[in-house]
Amino acid sequence: MIHPHPVLVSRRQFLVAAGSAATALVAGNGCRSRLPQHADDARPGRLFFTSQGRTGVINADGTGLRYFNFKVPQQVTWQPGPFLSDGRRVIFLSMEERRDGPGRPFDKFYHQTPTRLWIYDLDRDTLTEIATKDRLAVFYTPALLVSDKRILVQVVRDEGGQIFSMNLDGTDARAFTGLGEGLPYGLSLRPDRRRVAYHLASPEGYQIWTSSIDGTERVRVAAHRDQLYFGPTWSPDGQWLLFQGCQFQSDPGHDWSDVCIARPGGSDFRVLTEGQAMWFAATYGNPQNRGGGSNLPAWTPDGQVLFPRRSPGAKVPWEFQANRPDTDHFNRDFMPGAARGGVQICRLNPSTGQTTPLTPESPNVWDFRASASDDGRAIAFCRAETGEVPGLWVMDTDGQHARLLTRGIDDQGADHPRWLPGGFAPVFSKDKE
Repeated sequence: MIHPHPVLVSRRQFLVAAGSAATALVAGNGCRSRLPQHADDARPGRLFFTSQGRTGVINADGTGLRYFNFKVPQQVTWQPGPFLSDGRRVIFLSMEERRDGPGRPFDKFYHQTPTRLWIYDLDRDTLTEIATKDRLAVFYTPALLVSDKRILVQVVRDEGGQIFSMNLDGTDARAFTGLGEGLPYGLSLRPDRRRVAYHLASPEGYQIWTSSIDGTERVRVAAHRDQLYFGPTWSPDGQWLLFQGCQFQSDPGHDWSDVCIARPGGSDFRVLTEGQAMWFAATYGNPQNRGGGSNLPAWTPDGQVLFPRRSPGAKVPWEFQANRPDTDHFNRDFMPGAARGGVQICRLNPSTGQTTPLTPESPNVWDFRASASDDGRAIAFCRAETGEVPGLWVMDTDGQHARLLTRGIDDQGADHPRWLPGGFAPVFSKDKE
Protein backbone atom coordinates (compact mmCIF):
# COMPACT_ATOMS: atom_id res chain seq x y z
CA MET A 1 0.00 0.00 0.00
CA ILE A 2 1.03 3.63 -0.42
CA HIS A 3 1.89 5.43 2.79
CA PRO A 4 1.63 9.23 2.89
CA HIS A 5 4.36 10.06 5.41
CA PRO A 6 7.82 9.60 3.96
CA VAL A 7 9.82 10.02 7.15
CA LEU A 8 7.99 7.31 9.06
CA VAL A 9 8.82 3.85 7.78
CA SER A 10 5.76 1.63 7.51
CA ARG A 11 5.74 -1.94 8.72
CA ARG A 12 5.26 -3.24 5.15
CA GLN A 13 8.08 -1.13 3.74
CA PHE A 14 10.44 -1.89 6.60
CA LEU A 15 10.00 -5.65 6.68
CA VAL A 16 10.30 -6.05 2.92
CA ALA A 17 13.32 -3.77 2.77
CA ALA A 18 15.02 -5.41 5.74
CA GLY A 19 14.49 -8.78 4.12
CA SER A 20 15.74 -7.68 0.73
CA ALA A 21 19.07 -9.34 1.40
CA ALA A 22 17.31 -12.67 1.21
CA THR A 23 14.59 -11.96 -1.33
CA ALA A 24 15.28 -9.20 -3.80
CA LEU A 25 18.83 -10.45 -4.23
CA VAL A 26 17.42 -13.61 -5.71
CA ALA A 27 16.74 -11.56 -8.80
CA GLY A 28 20.42 -10.82 -9.31
CA ASN A 29 21.17 -7.76 -7.19
CA GLY A 30 24.71 -7.27 -5.99
CA CYS A 31 27.97 -7.78 -7.83
CA ARG A 32 27.89 -10.25 -10.67
CA SER A 33 30.53 -12.80 -9.84
CA ARG A 34 33.12 -13.84 -12.38
CA LEU A 35 32.24 -17.12 -14.04
CA PRO A 36 34.79 -19.93 -14.35
CA GLN A 37 37.21 -19.44 -17.21
CA HIS A 38 37.82 -23.13 -17.83
CA ALA A 39 35.67 -26.21 -17.53
CA ASP A 40 37.94 -27.56 -14.78
CA ASP A 41 37.15 -24.46 -12.70
CA ALA A 42 33.38 -24.89 -12.96
CA ARG A 43 31.49 -25.88 -9.85
CA PRO A 44 28.27 -27.85 -9.58
CA GLY A 45 25.20 -25.65 -9.37
CA ARG A 46 24.30 -24.80 -5.78
CA LEU A 47 21.34 -22.99 -4.25
CA PHE A 48 20.70 -21.01 -1.11
CA PHE A 49 17.20 -21.23 0.34
CA THR A 50 15.45 -20.48 3.60
CA SER A 51 13.59 -22.81 5.95
CA GLN A 52 12.22 -22.09 9.40
CA GLY A 53 14.25 -18.89 9.65
CA ARG A 54 17.52 -20.59 8.71
CA THR A 55 19.59 -20.55 5.52
CA GLY A 56 20.35 -23.81 3.75
CA VAL A 57 22.53 -24.72 0.79
CA ILE A 58 22.01 -27.66 -1.56
CA ASN A 59 23.45 -28.89 -4.83
CA ALA A 60 21.16 -28.72 -7.84
CA ASP A 61 21.16 -32.53 -8.05
CA GLY A 62 19.80 -32.76 -4.50
CA THR A 63 23.05 -33.72 -2.78
CA GLY A 64 25.08 -31.80 -0.21
CA LEU A 65 22.21 -30.41 1.85
CA ARG A 66 23.31 -28.49 4.93
CA TYR A 67 22.15 -25.59 7.07
CA PHE A 68 24.30 -22.77 8.37
CA ASN A 69 24.63 -22.58 12.13
CA PHE A 70 26.69 -19.55 13.04
CA LYS A 71 27.21 -19.74 16.78
CA VAL A 72 27.55 -16.06 17.58
CA PRO A 73 26.13 -14.94 20.94
CA GLN A 74 22.83 -13.00 20.85
CA GLN A 75 22.42 -13.34 17.07
CA VAL A 76 18.98 -14.87 16.56
CA THR A 77 18.39 -14.75 12.78
CA TRP A 78 20.71 -14.80 9.76
CA GLN A 79 20.06 -13.86 6.11
CA PRO A 80 22.40 -14.13 3.10
CA GLY A 81 23.01 -11.04 1.01
CA PRO A 82 25.21 -10.19 -1.97
CA PHE A 83 28.26 -12.13 -3.12
CA LEU A 84 31.67 -10.62 -3.66
CA SER A 85 33.09 -10.97 -7.17
CA ASP A 86 35.00 -14.18 -6.43
CA GLY A 87 31.69 -16.00 -5.94
CA ARG A 88 32.96 -17.65 -2.78
CA ARG A 89 32.39 -14.93 -0.17
CA VAL A 90 28.92 -13.74 0.74
CA ILE A 91 27.64 -11.04 3.05
CA PHE A 92 25.32 -12.17 5.83
CA LEU A 93 23.00 -10.07 7.99
CA SER A 94 22.40 -11.14 11.59
CA MET A 95 19.86 -9.74 14.04
CA GLU A 96 19.40 -9.89 17.77
CA GLU A 97 16.03 -10.60 19.34
CA ARG A 98 13.53 -8.07 18.03
CA ARG A 99 12.88 -5.07 20.23
CA ASP A 100 9.25 -4.63 19.19
CA GLY A 101 6.41 -6.79 20.44
CA PRO A 102 3.38 -6.60 22.74
CA GLY A 103 3.17 -3.08 24.11
CA ARG A 104 6.16 -1.96 22.02
CA PRO A 105 4.94 -0.55 18.67
CA PHE A 106 6.72 -1.70 15.53
CA ASP A 107 7.36 1.80 14.16
CA LYS A 108 9.07 2.92 17.34
CA PHE A 109 10.99 -0.16 18.41
CA TYR A 110 11.77 -2.49 15.48
CA HIS A 111 14.66 -0.38 14.22
CA GLN A 112 16.15 -0.47 17.72
CA THR A 113 16.98 -4.12 17.08
CA PRO A 114 20.79 -4.36 16.76
CA THR A 115 22.02 -5.93 13.52
CA ARG A 116 25.49 -6.92 12.35
CA LEU A 117 27.04 -7.54 8.91
CA TRP A 118 29.50 -10.33 8.14
CA ILE A 119 31.51 -11.82 5.29
CA TYR A 120 31.31 -15.60 5.16
CA ASP A 121 33.81 -17.59 3.08
CA LEU A 122 32.10 -20.77 1.86
CA ASP A 123 35.39 -22.49 1.03
CA ARG A 124 37.23 -21.68 4.25
CA ASP A 125 34.18 -21.70 6.52
CA THR A 126 35.24 -18.40 8.09
CA LEU A 127 33.05 -15.57 9.34
CA THR A 128 34.40 -12.01 9.58
CA GLU A 129 32.41 -9.04 10.83
CA ILE A 130 32.31 -5.87 8.70
CA ALA A 131 30.77 -2.38 8.96
CA THR A 132 31.89 -2.04 12.58
CA LYS A 133 33.55 1.38 12.32
CA ASP A 134 31.75 4.72 12.63
CA ARG A 135 28.34 3.09 13.03
CA LEU A 136 25.49 5.47 12.23
CA ALA A 137 22.77 3.39 13.92
CA VAL A 138 22.20 0.02 15.54
CA PHE A 139 20.07 -1.08 12.57
CA TYR A 140 21.96 -1.81 9.33
CA THR A 141 20.85 -4.04 6.44
CA PRO A 142 22.85 -4.69 3.25
CA ALA A 143 21.12 -3.15 0.23
CA LEU A 144 23.60 -3.63 -2.63
CA LEU A 145 27.27 -4.43 -3.08
CA VAL A 146 28.58 -2.03 -5.74
CA SER A 147 32.18 -3.33 -5.65
CA ASP A 148 34.39 -5.55 -3.52
CA LYS A 149 35.23 -2.48 -1.47
CA ARG A 150 31.99 -0.53 -1.19
CA ILE A 151 28.42 -1.35 -0.18
CA LEU A 152 25.05 0.41 -0.05
CA VAL A 153 23.49 -0.07 3.38
CA GLN A 154 20.01 0.72 4.64
CA VAL A 155 20.35 2.70 7.86
CA VAL A 156 17.23 3.29 9.95
CA ARG A 157 17.06 5.73 12.86
CA ASP A 158 14.26 7.41 14.80
CA GLU A 159 14.04 10.16 12.17
CA GLY A 160 13.66 7.71 9.28
CA GLY A 161 15.45 5.40 6.86
CA GLN A 162 18.19 6.19 4.35
CA ILE A 163 20.60 4.38 2.08
CA PHE A 164 24.27 5.13 2.70
CA SER A 165 27.28 4.17 0.60
CA MET A 166 30.24 3.10 2.74
CA ASN A 167 33.44 1.10 2.73
CA LEU A 168 33.06 -2.49 3.83
CA ASP A 169 34.52 -1.63 7.23
CA GLY A 170 31.88 1.09 7.72
CA THR A 171 34.07 4.13 7.16
CA ASP A 172 33.51 6.98 4.70
CA ALA A 173 29.70 6.74 4.85
CA ARG A 174 27.98 9.00 2.31
CA ALA A 175 24.25 9.56 1.88
CA PHE A 176 22.85 7.80 -1.19
CA THR A 177 19.32 9.04 -0.46
CA GLY A 178 18.03 11.76 1.85
CA LEU A 179 15.54 11.81 4.69
CA GLY A 180 11.99 12.55 3.64
CA GLU A 181 12.33 11.16 0.10
CA GLY A 182 10.68 7.88 0.93
CA LEU A 183 12.23 4.46 1.40
CA PRO A 184 14.24 3.01 -1.51
CA TYR A 185 14.74 -0.76 -1.65
CA GLY A 186 14.85 -3.60 -4.14
CA LEU A 187 18.17 -2.28 -5.47
CA SER A 188 19.74 -3.77 -8.62
CA LEU A 189 23.16 -3.06 -10.13
CA ARG A 190 23.60 -2.65 -13.88
CA PRO A 191 26.00 -5.29 -15.31
CA ASP A 192 28.68 -2.65 -15.96
CA ARG A 193 28.31 -1.54 -12.30
CA ARG A 194 27.79 2.11 -13.25
CA ARG A 195 24.14 2.60 -12.33
CA VAL A 196 21.64 1.41 -9.77
CA ALA A 197 17.91 0.77 -10.19
CA TYR A 198 15.46 0.67 -7.30
CA HIS A 199 11.87 1.29 -6.40
CA LEU A 200 11.05 4.16 -4.10
CA ALA A 201 8.17 3.98 -1.63
CA SER A 202 7.48 7.70 -1.86
CA PRO A 203 4.61 10.00 -0.84
CA GLU A 204 3.45 9.79 -4.47
CA GLY A 205 3.51 6.00 -4.57
CA TYR A 206 5.92 3.21 -5.47
CA GLN A 207 8.09 4.39 -8.36
CA ILE A 208 11.01 3.02 -10.39
CA TRP A 209 14.22 5.08 -10.40
CA THR A 210 17.80 4.78 -11.56
CA SER A 211 20.87 6.69 -10.41
CA SER A 212 24.63 6.58 -10.48
CA ILE A 213 26.22 4.38 -7.83
CA ASP A 214 26.67 7.39 -5.55
CA GLY A 215 22.97 8.33 -5.74
CA THR A 216 23.32 11.28 -8.13
CA GLU A 217 22.11 11.66 -11.74
CA ARG A 218 18.67 10.30 -10.87
CA VAL A 219 16.10 9.36 -13.50
CA ARG A 220 12.48 8.48 -12.78
CA VAL A 221 11.64 5.54 -15.03
CA ALA A 222 8.03 4.71 -14.10
CA ALA A 223 5.45 6.37 -11.85
CA HIS A 224 1.65 6.49 -11.78
CA ARG A 225 -0.72 7.28 -8.95
CA ASP A 226 -2.81 4.18 -9.71
CA GLN A 227 0.12 1.77 -10.05
CA LEU A 228 2.52 0.25 -7.55
CA TYR A 229 5.74 -0.28 -9.50
CA PHE A 230 8.05 -2.75 -7.82
CA GLY A 231 11.30 -4.71 -8.05
CA PRO A 232 13.39 -3.45 -10.99
CA THR A 233 16.18 -5.66 -12.33
CA TRP A 234 18.58 -4.98 -15.19
CA SER A 235 18.57 -7.11 -18.32
CA PRO A 236 21.76 -9.10 -18.98
CA ASP A 237 22.85 -6.51 -21.57
CA GLY A 238 21.97 -3.55 -19.33
CA GLN A 239 19.56 -2.08 -21.89
CA TRP A 240 16.24 -2.75 -20.14
CA LEU A 241 14.65 -2.74 -16.71
CA LEU A 242 12.20 -5.47 -15.75
CA PHE A 243 9.65 -4.75 -13.01
CA GLN A 244 5.99 -5.21 -12.19
CA GLY A 245 2.96 -2.97 -11.86
CA CYS A 246 0.19 -3.70 -9.36
CA GLN A 247 -3.22 -2.03 -9.41
CA PHE A 248 -3.12 -1.58 -5.66
CA GLN A 249 -6.30 0.44 -5.26
CA SER A 250 -8.46 -2.47 -6.40
CA ASP A 251 -6.03 -5.05 -5.04
CA PRO A 252 -4.90 -3.83 -1.58
CA GLY A 253 -3.36 -7.20 -0.77
CA HIS A 254 -1.09 -6.92 -3.83
CA ASP A 255 -1.97 -10.44 -4.90
CA TRP A 256 -1.51 -9.79 -8.63
CA SER A 257 0.50 -7.60 -11.01
CA ASP A 258 1.56 -7.24 -14.63
CA VAL A 259 5.08 -7.70 -15.98
CA CYS A 260 6.61 -4.47 -17.35
CA ILE A 261 9.82 -3.37 -19.03
CA ALA A 262 11.27 0.03 -19.91
CA ARG A 263 14.50 1.60 -21.01
CA PRO A 264 16.60 2.95 -18.11
CA GLY A 265 15.80 6.47 -19.27
CA GLY A 266 12.06 5.84 -19.07
CA SER A 267 11.34 5.38 -22.78
CA ASP A 268 9.82 2.33 -24.48
CA PHE A 269 7.66 1.52 -21.46
CA ARG A 270 5.72 -1.69 -22.14
CA VAL A 271 3.29 -3.84 -20.20
CA LEU A 272 4.03 -7.40 -21.32
CA THR A 273 1.07 -9.17 -19.72
CA GLU A 274 -2.64 -8.44 -19.37
CA GLY A 275 -5.19 -8.58 -16.60
CA GLN A 276 -2.73 -8.58 -13.70
CA ALA A 277 -1.54 -12.03 -14.75
CA MET A 278 1.44 -12.41 -12.40
CA TRP A 279 1.28 -13.69 -8.82
CA PHE A 280 2.84 -10.87 -6.81
CA ALA A 281 2.28 -11.38 -3.07
CA ALA A 282 2.99 -15.06 -2.59
CA THR A 283 1.22 -16.57 0.42
CA TYR A 284 1.13 -20.22 1.39
CA GLY A 285 0.74 -22.73 4.17
CA ASN A 286 -1.88 -23.14 6.86
CA PRO A 287 -2.65 -21.42 10.17
CA GLN A 288 -0.02 -23.52 11.94
CA ASN A 289 2.74 -22.88 9.38
CA ARG A 290 2.27 -19.96 7.03
CA GLY A 291 4.61 -17.75 5.03
CA GLY A 292 5.10 -15.66 1.94
CA GLY A 293 6.88 -12.69 0.41
CA SER A 294 6.89 -10.70 -2.81
CA ASN A 295 7.48 -12.54 -6.07
CA LEU A 296 9.72 -10.96 -8.71
CA PRO A 297 9.92 -11.65 -12.45
CA ALA A 298 13.42 -12.74 -13.42
CA TRP A 299 15.66 -12.49 -16.46
CA THR A 300 17.24 -15.55 -18.00
CA PRO A 301 20.82 -15.32 -19.28
CA ASP A 302 19.54 -15.11 -22.90
CA GLY A 303 17.23 -12.15 -22.18
CA GLN A 304 13.94 -13.98 -21.66
CA VAL A 305 11.68 -13.43 -18.64
CA LEU A 306 10.43 -15.97 -16.09
CA PHE A 307 7.28 -15.17 -14.17
CA PRO A 308 4.51 -16.98 -12.21
CA ARG A 309 1.27 -16.75 -14.21
CA ARG A 310 -2.08 -17.33 -12.59
CA SER A 311 -4.80 -19.40 -14.19
CA PRO A 312 -7.95 -17.50 -15.27
CA GLY A 313 -10.03 -16.60 -12.24
CA ALA A 314 -7.45 -17.83 -9.74
CA LYS A 315 -8.09 -16.91 -6.13
CA VAL A 316 -5.57 -17.37 -3.31
CA PRO A 317 -6.48 -19.37 -0.17
CA TRP A 318 -5.12 -16.64 2.12
CA GLU A 319 -7.49 -13.69 1.58
CA PHE A 320 -6.29 -10.20 2.46
CA GLN A 321 -8.54 -8.33 4.93
CA ALA A 322 -8.56 -4.75 3.66
CA ASN A 323 -10.96 -3.50 6.33
CA ARG A 324 -8.84 -4.73 9.22
CA PRO A 325 -5.69 -2.97 10.51
CA ASP A 326 -2.53 -4.74 9.39
CA THR A 327 -0.62 -5.53 12.58
CA ASP A 328 1.48 -8.48 11.42
CA HIS A 329 2.50 -7.69 7.79
CA PHE A 330 0.18 -10.50 6.68
CA ASN A 331 -3.40 -9.56 7.63
CA ARG A 332 -5.03 -12.51 5.88
CA ASP A 333 -7.59 -15.17 6.73
CA PHE A 334 -7.15 -18.76 5.62
CA MET A 335 -10.06 -19.68 3.36
CA PRO A 336 -9.00 -22.75 1.38
CA GLY A 337 -12.58 -23.63 0.44
CA ALA A 338 -12.85 -20.39 -1.53
CA ALA A 339 -9.51 -20.83 -3.33
CA ARG A 340 -9.57 -21.41 -7.06
CA GLY A 341 -7.07 -22.24 -9.77
CA GLY A 342 -3.33 -22.02 -9.36
CA VAL A 343 -0.11 -20.56 -10.75
CA GLN A 344 2.41 -21.91 -13.28
CA ILE A 345 5.91 -20.82 -14.28
CA CYS A 346 6.09 -19.29 -17.78
CA ARG A 347 8.82 -17.95 -20.03
CA LEU A 348 8.06 -14.67 -21.77
CA ASN A 349 9.83 -13.28 -24.83
CA PRO A 350 9.89 -9.49 -24.27
CA SER A 351 10.44 -8.79 -27.97
CA THR A 352 7.55 -10.80 -29.36
CA GLY A 353 5.31 -11.16 -26.32
CA GLN A 354 5.17 -14.93 -26.79
CA THR A 355 4.53 -16.77 -23.52
CA THR A 356 5.58 -20.41 -23.07
CA PRO A 357 4.34 -22.42 -20.06
CA LEU A 358 7.10 -24.38 -18.32
CA THR A 359 5.08 -26.04 -15.55
CA PRO A 360 1.54 -27.41 -15.84
CA GLU A 361 -1.54 -25.36 -15.06
CA SER A 362 -2.94 -27.46 -12.21
CA PRO A 363 -5.74 -26.56 -9.78
CA ASN A 364 -4.51 -25.97 -6.24
CA VAL A 365 -0.83 -25.95 -7.31
CA TRP A 366 1.07 -22.69 -6.89
CA ASP A 367 4.49 -22.44 -8.61
CA PHE A 368 6.58 -19.35 -7.93
CA ARG A 369 10.08 -17.83 -7.34
CA ALA A 370 11.55 -19.03 -10.64
CA SER A 371 15.18 -18.20 -11.40
CA ALA A 372 17.61 -19.52 -14.01
CA SER A 373 21.10 -20.81 -13.33
CA ASP A 374 24.05 -18.77 -14.60
CA ASP A 375 24.57 -21.14 -17.52
CA GLY A 376 20.86 -21.09 -18.42
CA ARG A 377 20.56 -24.88 -18.26
CA ALA A 378 18.22 -25.15 -15.28
CA ILE A 379 15.50 -23.26 -13.43
CA ALA A 380 14.86 -23.36 -9.69
CA PHE A 381 11.41 -22.64 -8.34
CA CYS A 382 9.09 -23.25 -5.40
CA ARG A 383 5.88 -25.28 -5.48
CA ALA A 384 3.14 -25.28 -2.86
CA GLU A 385 -0.24 -26.94 -2.95
CA THR A 386 -3.22 -25.14 -1.40
CA GLY A 387 -2.83 -25.18 2.37
CA GLU A 388 0.67 -26.70 2.21
CA VAL A 389 4.18 -25.31 2.62
CA PRO A 390 6.45 -25.02 -0.44
CA GLY A 391 9.21 -27.30 -1.58
CA LEU A 392 12.31 -26.35 -3.57
CA TRP A 393 12.29 -27.76 -7.13
CA VAL A 394 14.65 -27.72 -10.12
CA MET A 395 13.77 -28.37 -13.78
CA ASP A 396 15.51 -28.18 -17.14
CA THR A 397 15.26 -24.84 -18.92
CA ASP A 398 12.46 -26.19 -21.15
CA GLY A 399 10.44 -27.29 -18.13
CA GLN A 400 11.25 -30.98 -18.45
CA HIS A 401 12.34 -33.31 -15.65
CA ALA A 402 11.10 -31.19 -12.76
CA ARG A 403 12.18 -32.72 -9.47
CA LEU A 404 11.86 -31.92 -5.78
CA LEU A 405 15.11 -31.16 -3.96
CA THR A 406 13.88 -30.53 -0.42
CA ARG A 407 10.92 -29.44 1.65
CA GLY A 408 13.19 -27.85 4.22
CA ILE A 409 13.80 -28.55 7.88
CA ASP A 410 11.49 -31.34 9.07
CA ASP A 411 9.49 -30.86 5.84
CA GLN A 412 8.31 -27.50 7.17
CA GLY A 413 8.91 -25.60 3.94
CA ALA A 414 11.69 -24.27 1.68
CA ASP A 415 11.50 -20.80 0.11
CA HIS A 416 13.55 -18.03 -1.52
CA PRO A 417 15.86 -20.17 -3.73
CA ARG A 418 18.90 -18.37 -5.06
CA TRP A 419 21.60 -19.74 -7.33
CA LEU A 420 25.13 -19.37 -6.06
CA PRO A 421 27.33 -17.76 -8.73
CA GLY A 422 29.83 -19.51 -10.90
CA GLY A 423 28.36 -23.01 -11.03
CA PHE A 424 26.94 -25.20 -13.74
CA ALA A 425 23.55 -26.85 -13.45
CA PRO A 426 22.87 -30.50 -14.25
CA VAL A 427 20.57 -31.35 -17.13
CA PHE A 428 18.41 -34.30 -16.19
CA SER A 429 17.42 -36.95 -18.67
CA LYS A 430 14.98 -39.81 -18.44
CA ASP A 431 17.70 -42.43 -18.10
CA LYS A 432 18.83 -40.71 -14.89
CA GLU A 433 15.42 -40.65 -13.31
